[in-house]
Amino acid sequence: MIESIPSSNCIWEPNQSDLRQILQLLQESQSPNTETQRKVQQKLEELNHFADFNNYLVYVLTQLTAEDEPTRSLSGLILKNNVKNHFDSFPPEVKKFIKQECLKCVGDRSPLIRATIGILITTISSKGSIVGWPELVPTLLSLLDSENIETVEGSFGALQKICEDSYEAFETEPAAQYLAVMIPKFILFLKHPQAKVRSHSLACVNQFIFGRFSTLGEHMELFIEALFALSSDSDPEVRKNVCRALVMLLEVRLEQLLPHMSQIIGYILERSLDKDEAVALEACEFWLTFAEQDICRDILREFLPKLIPVLVQCMRYSEIDVILLKGDLEEDQHIPDLEKDIKPRFHFSKMSNTSGKVTACGDGANGSDDDEDIGSPMLGGGLGDQDDEDTLSNWNLRKCSAAGLDVLSNVFHEDILETLLPILTSKLQSEEWEEIEVAILALGAIAEGCMKGMIPHLPDLIPFLIQALNSKKALVRSITCWTLSRYTQWVMQQPHDHCLQPLMSALLRKILDANKRVQKAACSAFATLEEDARTELVPYLPFILDTLVYAFKKYQANNLLLLYDAIGTLADAVGTHLNKPEFIELLMPPLIEKWNALRDDDKGLFPLLECLSSVATALQAGFIPYAQPVFARCKNLVERNLQQESMHRMDPSGAEEPDKDFMVVAIDLMSSVVEGLGGVNIGGLLDSSPTSTTDMMPLLLQCMRDVQPEVRQSSFALLGDLTKACFHIVQPHMDEVMPVLSENLVPELISVCNNATWAIGEIAMKMGSGMEPYVHLFLQQLIEIVNRSNIPKTLMENTAITLGRVGYVCPSAVSPQLHQFIRPWCTSLRNIRDNEEKDSAFRGICAMISVNPAGILQDFIFFCDAIASWATPKQDLKQMFYMILMGFKEQVGDASWSKFVSQFPQLLKERLEAHYGIISSAQQQQNILNQQQQIRPPAEGMNQ
Repeated sequence: MIESIPSSNCIWEPNQSDLRQILQLLQESQSPNTETQRKVQQKLEELNHFADFNNYLVYVLTQLTAEDEPTRSLSGLILKNNVKNHFDSFPPEVKKFIKQECLKCVGDRSPLIRATIGILITTISSKGSIVGWPELVPTLLSLLDSENIETVEGSFGALQKICEDSYEAFETEPAAQYLAVMIPKFILFLKHPQAKVRSHSLACVNQFIFGRFSTLGEHMELFIEALFALSSDSDPEVRKNVCRALVMLLEVRLEQLLPHMSQIIGYILERSLDKDEAVALEACEFWLTFAEQDICRDILREFLPKLIPVLVQCMRYSEIDVILLKGDLEEDQHIPDLEKDIKPRFHFSKMSNTSGKVTACGDGANGSDDDEDIGSPMLGGGLGDQDDEDTLSNWNLRKCSAAGLDVLSNVFHEDILETLLPILTSKLQSEEWEEIEVAILALGAIAEGCMKGMIPHLPDLIPFLIQALNSKKALVRSITCWTLSRYTQWVMQQPHDHCLQPLMSALLRKILDANKRVQKAACSAFATLEEDARTELVPYLPFILDTLVYAFKKYQANNLLLLYDAIGTLADAVGTHLNKPEFIELLMPPLIEKWNALRDDDKGLFPLLECLSSVATALQAGFIPYAQPVFARCKNLVERNLQQESMHRMDPSGAEEPDKDFMVVAIDLMSSVVEGLGGVNIGGLLDSSPTSTTDMMPLLLQCMRDVQPEVRQSSFALLGDLTKACFHIVQPHMDEVMPVLSENLVPELISVCNNATWAIGEIAMKMGSGMEPYVHLFLQQLIEIVNRSNIPKTLMENTAITLGRVGYVCPSAVSPQLHQFIRPWCTSLRNIRDNEEKDSAFRGICAMISVNPAGILQDFIFFCDAIASWATPKQDLKQMFYMILMGFKEQVGDASWSKFVSQFPQLLKERLEAHYGIISSAQQQQNILNQQQQIRPPAEGMNQ
């Protein structure tokens, strides 16, 4: 069947027999029988080899009006997919036929068919560009003048999709010329009697508020006037688009809204309480955008007494929300999580808080589904419904309102409390649990912005919230966990027996709650407490570990992920205090049991591997009994992933592409094991295990060359840890390692560059003078990085430390360039705490100065400032500083030295005098020595 291709005149008629067969396939494809669907799909794929097949599809969609709408629409959607995947290979006459049929039937009587044709049109235009279909936009615009309302609606529906999907194309010629006609025509249609047309036209204009569209600017006053005319529109879709337009204009056309701002704010307040929640949600977005404007504080202050109650009212769960969230189901811990409900897990990295490698972590510091703590209303999590069912939007009116209260509290701070606190006090005394829940949510939302004003209330509020954890309603208990987590920093400043102990005990009880939502909220809140309390938790470790380990028996799949995070965060917080036999015997068996139970391709490994990384680092030698099997499996995971990638490259359609996250977490865990065990234990482990020295480095080198930055980042961290712990494994491969590290000194990839830089510094400390043959590979790149502005503090510090370390072992190779980096070097390291890395870096600078003292002359004051930042340098390092200071003083002479130090800030003078005693004598001579030679220190960079 379907063997002919139509002629170029696009007068095409279907073969009736073929048409009947295709209709039968389309109808059978709607069968609920899986086997039938599979056979139909196979047949449809076979038909795709015939170009004529696409003509049949568009014919069914546009011409067979007697067929049922689902069949016609399905035909159009199949054609849409073919266009998306194969349009470039369609014969020209087929393309032409499809286009002419779409435009001819854009006004079909069926709304479903009109929508399908609109989708097909925008798919074709996005594949071939608007310019590549020159009659498209003019034809649709002309059809807007039709007397047939269905044609007008169909044309507008297609135009809206084009504006949404291809708006960037209108920024450049020749498509930009269409806007001169489109914009005024759209604005004119904002007065159309049909609500759907008004909605379409407004949605089209909204697409051009952002971007470089001068045409809209020329008609802006007319557009704003039309928006005001639509403010009382009876159609919710129109009202929603009006609110959306005002939010976008607020961001990019603020000056043109200012004369009308009081009227706009009044309107948005009214719409925030719109009976249609979609309209109210769009309106509430206004407050989030307004809070980012500099004029917010001045303009919005007078509206706070009206705005705050509106936001609080919008934060209440609706009846349908409670039903969708199963809010009446109090005990569900026994119900297994369905596989489809288990949240996807991703692995990413964050910058360490101190100089060194970039450490990897899970989804958020507390293992939440968001980029920050689970409770950030700004991110839509932690508002008591962070595990919304699919039927409940991830971003809804409740969350948007809470986010609005959050950001406004950071603008107005305590000023909102005068209005807010009486409202919350009343709600907390309500008999309705929904009212109590809203009040607790609001207390969490304002925690950051209003902390100063809340402090007098916290001695009473925290015990009240702890008591609220016993509420009969799971939704109240879960939101209370989150709100308490927002105040943990204050808790840690109070006597432990008054606050920390009661809070910790209460959260641990909620970790064992019978409701899964409460378990999750409690785990996340406790992880936040762990981060703030850190070693303050050490006395309570037996109690904490007993609870967390017992939770393994209660938790279903989803909450196990958070339990792993809570344990990992605990290990990070208390460190080596966890390395006690009784703690290890309690904690490790359930973790290893889960480790053994998970398949190598189970994404549940991600959080477990992350957890074990933290535990291995904390336990150090205590992890030895588990190190060899863990290390070997991690190596196998990496090898398996690399093999899968190789197979995929050779056969992309037959072999599935690997998930590189498995590699990343496996490499991170190996890195943690190496770091935790250290040189004394790790060498024997590697030499005696299946992961031997003969194949570890070739495997690591392969990972270091991976195309995915996250894999390279983790690989460089492992390289650095192996260098520190067992350099004999790394050293034979220097000729391969150093060029790879040099190639990755790309600051645009911050974490990759950071770890490559750190690894170079660690290798330098092991190589000594043997590093010199490789210095030329990376020196200039390091100098360029340290001289960059606006790079992260950690990368700047690591780069400076590595420059110092390389200069320490190869001063002759680095010192000629000292003048190129000494100033940013000093300013970046003056603020870091005393540690071994800082020590080696400063020894390197001293060694370079001894070889090339002229390299520091112009910026000597920055060096003085940097050495004054040391609290307690080692005695021999302190002597080096003294010798350099005295050498400089002797070189320039007393008069110049006196003039030089007279311009030091007082604090710098006091520190140098206290530690090195070289200031006072110069000050005594200052008035009697007057020589022309003098050194002028720079104005910036001083220790203020």
